[in-house]
Amino acid sequence: MKSHKGTIYCSYTGYITQAIVNIFAPLLFVTFNEEFGISFSQITLITTLNFTTQLIVDLLSSKFVDKIGYRVSIVSAHIFSALGLLGMAFLPGILPSAYSGLLISVILYAIGGGLIEVLISPIVEACPSDDKASAMSLLHSFYCWGSVGVILLSTGFFAAFGREHWRILACLWALMPIVNAFCFTRVPIASLTKEGEGMKIGELCKTKLFWVFVVLMLCAGASELSMSQWASAFAENGLKVSKTIGDLAGPCFFSVLMGLARVFYAKFSEKINLVSFIIFSSGLCIAAYLITVLSPVPVLSLIGCALCGLSVGIMWPGVFCIASAKLPKGGTAMFALLALAGDMGCSSGPTIVGMVSGACSDNLKAGLACAIVFPVLMIICTMMLVRMNPEKQKACKAK
Repeated sequence: MKSHKGTIYCSYTGYITQAIVNIFAPLLFVTFNEEFGISFSQITLITTLNFTTQLIVDLLSSKFVDKIGYRVSIVSAHIFSALGLLGMAFLPGILPSAYSGLLISVILYAIGGGLIEVLISPIVEACPSDDKASAMSLLHSFYCWGSVGVILLSTGFFAAFGREHWRILACLWALMPIVNAFCFTRVPIASLTKEGEGMKIGELCKTKLFWVFVVLMLCAGASELSMSQWASAFAENGLKVSKTIGDLAGPCFFSVLMGLARVFYAKFSEKINLVSFIIFSSGLCIAAYLITVLSPVPVLSLIGCALCGLSVGIMWPGVFCIASAKLPKGGTAMFALLALAGDMGCSSGPTIVGMVSGACSDNLKAGLACAIVFPVLMIICTMMLVRMNPEKQKACKAK
């Protein structure tokens, strides 16, 4: 794999690896509770530790990635991901405390997941391409396909062989990052900026435009995760449908439509104004949330959940792409800090939904209604971009 096509394919697989890291463990929460006697309050720490570790990695990576190089960093990311998945299979049975074994495993694969989030987008952005927006949108669709694949294949494995054999599946999933780590040693990897030319964190923080992108990334992450993280629970408890239907119509269907939105833009990017598309998608997101929380018919509420996945598809990769075009010397530091902002949105959005729902007697509709503020802010900040730099609103083509 000497061409940059090999680099692109490895990057696709990188996002599938990140999906494995984020999606697989939550499928086993009930199993951890039953097999290890771990309470659900303790299990909550697994998700918190995963995203907290990724946030820390996002912040620190801007300091060391450019120094040690993209290749060493991305190969290390996949190795950490594999070690975490393998650790999940073996450490709980080796260490005196199964819970400690799980937490160590989470930290390991979260380091890998955080590095992948920071590195993959700039690696693809640096590849020669006639249409950066198309490449970026297609790239991010593979996280969606990875999420769907992990849910469906894991469910199929458990149905065929039993949930008690989850350790074997963890080892099988670990093969993905192991193989991709080797592949990343063989493909060309370019840098976004020449050594010493990338903007430093201090320079970025003094740039007003950068802070607009920070808010956009935070809102993109919150708009997506506020619905996707609560979709299954909302379907089961709020709409009173079965767990199977809730899982399929909730996070799984959400991911499918989010992936389709990204593939759609990748296919027709040359004919679509990205800034206008983000504004339209944010408006559709607002409508999706309103349909979900206001509809008295469960089927319409489920359609609202699905529409939300369709609407948020372009937000995350679109903001990355516009930021790269408008701040071409942002370099690794910019991508790391924007990933940090996005992950903060991914963490804070669902938390706000949960807190508001709890304050309203566990009314999830009330919590989801509050999340409408995020796509509203997306529209406001995107329109600010047009005012701040109107001549480049069609940007995101090749540099």
